[in-house]
Amino acid sequence: MGDLSTTDRTRHRRLREQGRTDRQELFDVLGAGFVCHLGVIVDGVPMVVPTAYGFDSEHVYIHGSVASRSLTGEGRTVCVTVTHVDGLVLARSVFEHGVNYRSAVIYGVPRALEGEEKLEALRLLTEHTAPGQWEYARRPNRKELAATTILAISLEEASVKIRQGPPDDADDPHDVWAGVLPLATTWQAPVTDPSAGHDVPDHVRRRAGTRIG
Repeated sequence: MGDLSTTDRTRHRRLREQGRTDRQELFDVLGAGFVCHLGVIVDGVPMVVPTAYGFDSEHVYIHGSVASRSLTGEGRTVCVTVTHVDGLVLARSVFEHGVNYRSAVIYGVPRALEGEEKLEALRLLTEHTAPGQWEYARRPNRKELAATTILAISLEEASVKIRQGPPDDADDPHDVWAGVLPLATTWQAPVTDPSAGHDVPDHVRRRAGTRIG
């Protein structure tokens, strides 16, 4: 699978011990979530927006309305970030407090998709956020596809950092508790639309109680 490429933007300058170079670790971070933050420049001003995503071995895919100003970045480099917080690191000193986390930062020039490529990217995005839903629900019609922008951003230029474990100040003489306060997010029980006359499908019901990330 190979290592991530190193560029001036993705080189690990600080906390290098938290940097990762294995491409599989990028896929693991992307696979653990479904919301990213897209950073773009709009009218000369930075804009960062949260959005759902999907991915494959070569690209991350994001979507939105054709009227969205944040999705007009074709030809310009954008930045996509995904972050998972796994816990608070509570040290003996406030200075050493931190966060256990997994993060990915991706730089690329987005490309708008059309035709079958666009439909496949939308399938990947749907199946990543809600596995099984593409086959279960009605698929987009021609009008809905025309109103939707799908951007593909290459995974060629990406940086991954991961912080795990206890505080780093075991040698601090201050006699207080220190450790990690873990954080986990889980899916809750499905809430049925009052106008829906069907039981919760298995692919939705099975996610209740499972962990995100």
